Amino acid sequence: MKACSRTIRLRFKIWLFCACATFSAFQPVAVAADPVVGITAVSSKATKDYSRTRLADGSYQSELYAFGEGGYWGSQLSDVSIDKLKFLDIARVIAPPLAAKNYLPSKDPNKTTLLIMVYWGTTTVPPPVEDDPLYQNYQQAISQSGILLSQRSGEPQAVQDILTDEANSVLTAGLRQLSVANHDRDVLDFKNASMLGYDADGLIGTEFGKNVEHTALGTTYKDEVSEIEDNRYFVVLMAYDFQLLWKKRQHKLLWETRFSINERHNHFDAALPAMAAEASKYFGENTKGLVRKEVREGQVNIGEVKSLGEVSPPGK
Repeated sequence: MKACSRTIRLRFKIWLFCACATFSAFQPVAVAADPVVGITAVSSKATKDYSRTRLADGSYQSELYAFGEGGYWGSQLSDVSIDKLKFLDIARVIAPPLAAKNYLPSKDPNKTTLLIMVYWGTTTVPPPVEDDPLYQNYQQAISQSGILLSQRSGEPQAVQDILTDEANSVLTAGLRQLSVANHDRDVLDFKNASMLGYDADGLIGTEFGKNVEHTALGTTYKDEVSEIEDNRYFVVLMAYDFQLLWKKRQHKLLWETRFSINERHNHFDAALPAMAAEASKYFGENTKGLVRKEVREGQVNIGEVKSLGEVSPPGK
């Protein structure tokens, strides 16, 4: 399974051992969330050697976990609906959907099987094309080139050749600006696609993706690019082998789930329950691509988190 994005890996190294210092358990009670609307996207992957046991009633055998604080990734713009939230605010919304899949909080590190690292934030996206200085320079180059070519009329051939060369030179410079702009946009798009799980379909940031625009997959490609070029709220859960980390200090990723929703028309604190509820269908499993679902206005019941205590790591 592909590792998380470079951005997350760096923060993971910083926070993992800090997170191991305290393990809080959570117990849900019912509360209500505000209405949300938009496209929820989920990408989930599990390693080949991770599997869960089914019980006679079809449910999964319970697994005990501890949460780890991965970190918050803020955007360039202030957003009180997410900036004000702390790790435990996020954890108390994530815990009930986990419990629905029989992932249960643990007080005893000796019985805990998973360390679930939690990352959340808002993506930073490219500016609209019309606001990008490089695209503006390209448009100006086209205009200037056209003016130079129009000035050739009635001029001697030598002057026409000079004006043609100048027009071509201006247009070439503009095309370089366009190439840089497209490259920068592609790089940021792919970074966000990796963060959000939008790379799961193999469309964004690949030559295959660039070649599907006029095929049956073209609509999907355009929709996905359009979605990641708008700011999105996201959460990433990364489940590691707790016992291997606890006893041998080795990091083994067992499964990860990435889920997000458009920031526009939403508030993170209100949207998080719906996001988590939709993503919980795939916790510990493989979506085999990106799952995109429209969320219409409505309410989602979530749980409040109560701390049942703390456990110190070995030697403490």
